[in-house]
Amino acid sequence: MSLPKTIRAVTQNGAGGTEVLELSTLPCPTPQAGQVLIEVAAAGVNRPDIAQRLGKYPVPADANPVLGLEVAGTIIALGSDVDDYKIGQQVCALVHGGGYATHAIADVGCLLPHPVPLSSEQAAALPEVAMTVEFNMMMRANLAAGEWVLIHGGSSGIGSHAIERAKAAGAKVIVTAGSDEKCAYCLELGADVAINYKTQDFVAEVASATNGTGVDVVLDMVAGSYVARNLECMNADGRYALISMQGGKDVQTSFELVLRRRLSIMGSTMRPLPAHRKAEIAAKVRKDVLPLIAKGLISPHIFARFPLDQVAEAHTTLEAGKHLGKIVLTVKD
Repeated sequence: MSLPKTIRAVTQNGAGGTEVLELSTLPCPTPQAGQVLIEVAAAGVNRPDIAQRLGKYPVPADANPVLGLEVAGTIIALGSDVDDYKIGQQVCALVHGGGYATHAIADVGCLLPHPVPLSSEQAAALPEVAMTVEFNMMMRANLAAGEWVLIHGGSSGIGSHAIERAKAAGAKVIVTAGSDEKCAYCLELGADVAINYKTQDFVAEVASATNGTGVDVVLDMVAGSYVARNLECMNADGRYALISMQGGKDVQTSFELVLRRRLSIMGSTMRPLPAHRKAEIAAKVRKDVLPLIAKGLISPHIFARFPLDQVAEAHTTLEAGKHLGKIVLTVKD
């Protein structure tokens, strides 16, 4: 198969609003050892993309500066030392930048076989959320059957996946969301309790739902003023997984509850993780999550789709915060 000499990709002319986004022509990348070249069918749009566009999410030195962290498509070229995948195979992947493009490089360790029930758009919406949730909620916080989990941002892409993943694990799920419509959406996904944080006190509602014991795990993408309230919501030996700081990075709180209830607080962000760690997480997703997708227990929910040349509209939609589930870019018909 002859490879294209150039690709189309979304670049940015400095940091700022959506006006800095440009559709450019770039040289086609060449896969190195342990990598594949994917002809992209669709790419997921995520909060870190917004932060990078705004200049608030530094690109790692070894990463592709082109926006986009997850794609779905077809392998069209292999680097050396690639044995488990073949040209023509459909996959989805977490990529180290470069997802907003007609072609993208992915490390073999971060590839997932295209889940058979899913469309290309759904497959593109899977890697970032699945790996983030699996790493933080399941691998680090060790959510177990019968436990309560509090998921903030329940109607987001990560929140949607986390609800279904937690229910598939046999956990009981409480979510927060910013409208009655979003709460209804979360309940449809399987959440046991949905709290409108604009009209309800989530600390009081968690206490009521759990008969005063609190939750065993918190999955938090807010931080800021939520930290102290999250600690109040937690059961003894609870685990607090922080994955973003949309409510601010500065926190003023007492750690008395951390000591008294033996709480564990952990945080992570996916992009800076070393390649071998990402490969371990992807392997866990292949082993434990893909079978759940095949059974229909997990299904990415697409709120909106935009062609690659309408990336500004995709970012505006995500920033508006009214979406339910994921937003994707369609690259190839």
